[in-house]
Amino acid sequence: MKMNLPNKITMFRVILIPFFVFFMLCGDMVSGARYIAVAFFVVASLTDTLDGYLARKYKLVSNFGKFMDPLADKLLVCSALICFVSIPENPMPAWGVIVIISREFIISGFRLVAADTGVVIAASWWGKSKTVVQMLMSILLILNFEGKVIDVVEYVFIYAAIVLTIVSLADYLVKNRKVLNDGKM
Repeated sequence: MKMNLPNKITMFRVILIPFFVFFMLCGDMVSGARYIAVAFFVVASLTDTLDGYLARKYKLVSNFGKFMDPLADKLLVCSALICFVSIPENPMPAWGVIVIISREFIISGFRLVAADTGVVIAASWWGKSKTVVQMLMSILLILNFEGKVIDVVEYVFIYAAIVLTIVSLADYLVKNRKVLNDGKM
């Protein structure tokens, strides 16, 4: 299978994840590691917008892209969330990480069931909003600046991400419940 440009960009995002994780977790071993990590995260996040834009503009939307693009987003965000749990001073609660990652597993499984019946479930507006908020939250938490106002902003993004995670899960399940009921849309 020959991959189109948007799908190559999606795969590039996946390739960036181990580099991001390395710099997130290397701590003081590498000078400026946090800023390198945020650079990898931002570049990976921006590729999400770029691949979608190119796919729509040049009519290169594919089933592979519909499946792999949201999966790449999940891998990126889940990698960041797991890193946050391992950093003691990070404000992301472990239960919030569990809620977000659980939603991602549920939706991925749901998409697999749908794909098995020939149905491809594209990302919804709620799912896209959730991803944007999670990515912005992640950038704030990676940078982990000090200050009361920053702390409040971080918590607002953390709880907004958790709420959008739950709302987007409910939205997917309600809109696509027939897939679970009888395997068809």
